[in-house]
Amino acid sequence: MEMQFRIFRHDPQVEAKPHYRSYKVKADPRDRILDCLNRIRWEQDGTLSYRMSCGHGVCGSDGMRINGVCGLACQQLVKDYEGQEVLLEPLPFFPVVKDLVVEMEGFLKRIGEQRPHLMARGDPPEKERLQDPRDRRKVDDVIRCILCACCTGACPVMTRNGDYVGPAALVWAYRYICDSRDSLYRERLKNIDFANGVWSCENFFDCTRACPKKIPVTRCINTLKREAEKLGPR
Repeated sequence: MEMQFRIFRHDPQVEAKPHYRSYKVKADPRDRILDCLNRIRWEQDGTLSYRMSCGHGVCGSDGMRINGVCGLACQQLVKDYEGQEVLLEPLPFFPVVKDLVVEMEGFLKRIGEQRPHLMARGDPPEKERLQDPRDRRKVDDVIRCILCACCTGACPVMTRNGDYVGPAALVWAYRYICDSRDSLYRERLKNIDFANGVWSCENFFDCTRACPKKIPVTRCINTLKREAEKLGPR
């Protein structure tokens, strides 16, 4: 089959405004959108820029907006877009580096502010910190996060509040607040218990729908709200 693509193009270093360019690609229904992107770059336009690495939905590097929906190009099959023009754009709210490549520094900084590693008080055990399987199940979903930023790109709140820490940062906060081995429960909750933190979420559920790893993002954020309320008046 022949697929029609319309791709966002912009190099801020050499042009003032973005534009769109159209391409036609022959593809098998079982191909992925990423396969088509590769053919365009290898066979038609070597100047096209996008990120990719593993190509199997593990690294999270090829997040973009596909026909208005944030997702991974390596997980979207051509057969699901048969008969349509496929519009490819960079993730919303992120500064464009070039074409479909966006700047991730601010996104990663907000996750880093959650101190995304175990902080356990006391002397370390001889072998490992044991955890009851029931406690482990509390974080089983969120440890699947691959930092693709699709949830943040899909979040409507980001449209009007660029200071919101974003759903991905809150998922990482949840990861350690709900980990029975971590000792900074109160400190971590206070770190997100402010207007542009957990309370900016308005339960649109777009982040949950966009997550390629099926993490219940909105549910996790609502759990954090309930936990924050236990700290008392804000």
